[in-house]
Amino acid sequence: MQFLICLGIPEMLALWERLRQGHVEGKLSKQEEKLYQKWGKAMKLLASNHAYPGLHTHEIGPLSKRYGMKVWQSYLENRNSRAMRMYWVYGPDQRDITIIGLEPHPEDKKNNAYDKVTLSGI
Repeated sequence: MQFLICLGIPEMLALWERLRQGHVEGKLSKQEEKLYQKWGKAMKLLASNHAYPGLHTHEIGPLSKRYGMKVWQSYLENRNSRAMRMYWVYGPDQRDITIIGLEPHPEDKKNNAYDKVTLSGI
């Protein structure tokens, strides 16, 4: 099933638009360009197959509990410290996925690490 990727408003949309515009104009730093490329690839994979193995998609229980709906995490990268993660929910429509956060992986899954993750308004 193909999904439409929506960006949580306003933070996710503003970040994506800034990265996209900077890419078009060639004004991104090396780190920003890397983020733009990885995030774009991850969104394309998520839209076509949310269970794509390379995304390592899984529900984050503490965030689901906090927000009262299932919050999922997918990898933008792996095997490096502070690897970026994309947080998302299904909706608002049946075939929509809304990106609500883009954060480095919490360093310690214990000690309420996901309490420090800040997500966009749903």
